[in-house]
Amino acid sequence: MQTRKKGNAQGIDVSHHQGNIDFKKVAADGISYVFIKATQGRSFRSKTFLQFVKDAKAAGLMTGAYHYVDDSATTPDLARQEAANFVSAIKDAGGVSTFDLPPVMDYESNESNLSKTAITAVAKAFLEEVERLTGVRPIVYTYPSFIGNFSGLSGYPLWIARYHATKAPSDASGWSRWDFWQYSDGQYGGTLPSGTRKVSGIAGPVDLNEFNGTVDELRARFTNRPAAPDKAGTVGSGAFVANGREVGKVLLFGGKSYVPLKVLANALDLSCHWDTSLKVAYLNGAKLQMVQLVLGTAYVQLKPIAEAYGAVVCWDQKNKIATLTKGDK
Repeated sequence: MQTRKKGNAQGIDVSHHQGNIDFKKVAADGISYVFIKATQGRSFRSKTFLQFVKDAKAAGLMTGAYHYVDDSATTPDLARQEAANFVSAIKDAGGVSTFDLPPVMDYESNESNLSKTAITAVAKAFLEEVERLTGVRPIVYTYPSFIGNFSGLSGYPLWIARYHATKAPSDASGWSRWDFWQYSDGQYGGTLPSGTRKVSGIAGPVDLNEFNGTVDELRARFTNRPAAPDKAGTVGSGAFVANGREVGKVLLFGGKSYVPLKVLANALDLSCHWDTSLKVAYLNGAKLQMVQLVLGTAYVQLKPIAEAYGAVVCWDQKNKIATLTKGDK
């Protein structure tokens, strides 16, 4: 995996443990983005979350929210309940569109002594439920000592914590690269480009991170918004129902409906691939033309693609529901 590079965007992650934060001073100290703890478990919500989001955005920082998976999440159903708590907090902060960066699953503890299979099932349930409820593919945060518990999750962006090494672990359960690296907890590990671990505006230690690229590359990776709607239209959203079950979110803009590439592929039982570097989407090996990147997730135009594979799409204008029924093609 790659090592740290000069010019990489610098960021922090914070929770109520940091106390009062002057985010304007943080931004002036060379920090470009911040991940803010929102929730933990099925009911806990950080008392500073909403204020931190408001203040960080006012200071011009790119913002993201994270959830700490509790040891009580021992089944996929309990994991989905944690996801609901997380998304509820995100909605109270203004919704997922308020954030510049995708939601994060922080999964790093196994006090319940779950098997690797069970841990993966919990993680997958949480990630898929967050994506279903928000329409945005989450980020996975974890430690090298824990990442080996995961299997089949390398399609999610990785945020790895590693303080005492110069590069990410070589055996990372399928991941070949990291998007974010937490290189210090503010007391141990690497330092900011300035040579210190201290961040202005924060009294005590704070986790230090960097993105695998420049600030402009960070914006391009995750903060692209849908194309502007036509003059007669407005950007909106609705529910996406496939084969009798609600599976995700539909975005409406430019008079067209768009759904996440992966969600559509699953509904049609087809393979899909998103080429991050080229910003190109493939469905069943075929390159797609009608793609929009929204908070790091590839959205594709629903009707023409679905109908090309024999499915029928109906749009309920009153209730804002797009319904797909799979055909025999």
